[in-house]
Amino acid sequence: MKTLIHFLVSTLAILITAYVLPGVHVSGLFAAFVLAIVLGAINLILRPILIVLTLPITVLTLGLFILVINGLLIMLASYIVPGFTVASFWSALLFGIVLAIVNWVLQVFEEESR
Repeated sequence: MKTLIHFLVSTLAILITAYVLPGVHVSGLFAAFVLAIVLGAINLILRPILIVLTLPITVLTLGLFILVINGLLIMLASYIVPGFTVASFWSALLFGIVLAIVNWVLQVFEEESR
């Protein structure tokens, strides 16, 4: 049940972020839910591997290279999920940053409602 609520909160965060940012389009609620699941799977499987492989670059850039990794993973998700499009790498990078902020705010509201 907790996992389903997490994916629903992520879906809402994706919809809000796509509405706010130009260059990012989500066709509907179902596409946003599928994107939340795909991003969760990508972040669970690929992200740790990429972070370990790029550790020297990440250390040299003081962790900022992780933002590049997030942008690339969002672009990968846009190729996988039909109904989700990202115009450019910069749109994906900004989408990742804004999505993290919106998701954090929604998680705070979720925690307060308990």
